[in-house]
Amino acid sequence: MSRQPKVTIAGAGALGLTCALALADAGCAVTVCDPAEPAANASGVAAGMIAPVFEAVLDAAARPHFQVLLAARDLWPALAERSGVMLRRDGAMAVGEASWLENIAVGFLALGLHPAAIPANTAQALAPGLSDAWPAALLTREDWRVEAVQALTALRRAAEAAGVVFRQVEVTGRGDADVLVAATGAGRTQLAPELSVLSPIKGHILRAEAPWADGVTVRGQGAYAAAGGGLMTVGATMEAGVADAAVDPAKVEPLRTAAARLFPGLAEAPFEAFAGVRAATPDGLPLVGFGAEPGVILAAGARRNGWLLAPLVAQVVRACVTGGDPGPYAAGFDPRRFS
Repeated sequence: MSRQPKVTIAGAGALGLTCALALADAGCAVTVCDPAEPAANASGVAAGMIAPVFEAVLDAAARPHFQVLLAARDLWPALAERSGVMLRRDGAMAVGEASWLENIAVGFLALGLHPAAIPANTAQALAPGLSDAWPAALLTREDWRVEAVQALTALRRAAEAAGVVFRQVEVTGRGDADVLVAATGAGRTQLAPELSVLSPIKGHILRAEAPWADGVTVRGQGAYAAAGGGLMTVGATMEAGVADAAVDPAKVEPLRTAAARLFPGLAEAPFEAFAGVRAATPDGLPLVGFGAEPGVILAAGARRNGWLLAPLVAQVVRACVTGGDPGPYAAGFDPRRFS
């Protein structure tokens, strides 16, 4: 294309916004379309985990993709500096019963990693308010996080400053754009037939104001707790195949119980519950790259690793639009691999 490529992006979540910023920086004329209010985006219903290690240790579906997750994480410092996203690099730790911690340690070793075994007083210093019921913890500094709502706001502002236009409408096709980037969830097969392989996963998180809340992310049995700026985010449920975003009280109560077990100060804290729906592929990797429809690029299906994978997805999408090198992981993201 000799002129400025005209790109429409369907979806204003973590993947859509990072793609928009990358393409605008590459000289494209970018319009992002999403019918939802920014605060209602599924990417906001998240703790913003940039956590390749614990994802691979705790989630069998993510384990084979550990190197991909690490590569994506390593792109985050540059993205954070470019966009104004606050990147927390203080790490994460696991606390729980001895047998569970032993399994976590085995998972680390299988990845070639060695977590730091720390005593209870050190764990409590790293995570103020943590229960004294846990005599030890396993710590890694390799896992990071962002504050999801702040990150969405910062990415949108950076994109707008780079010339990206936002429209609160639903995209039904490529229209007069040179390229359509489908950064949506499951069920939007009118944009790209490859999206039919995506399945929904519903998840709940809780947020509570806790003035003492700060420190490293804590992974426990049945829940995680991510603190920052006096706010505690607790999650997360996973309901495969469920596509409604209504909050289910029956799913909320176990999270409240698990939160109070980790941080007793949360026992009486007023929580606000949120539910969101993500999309997943059969192999756990996203669909990124050209699909069968001319001029349509996919950037979807990151499962629960949308925030982690976002800069790597944007790198591949930018290469597809500009004709650059998509990097070593693009072949594994090929949207046509399930055809």
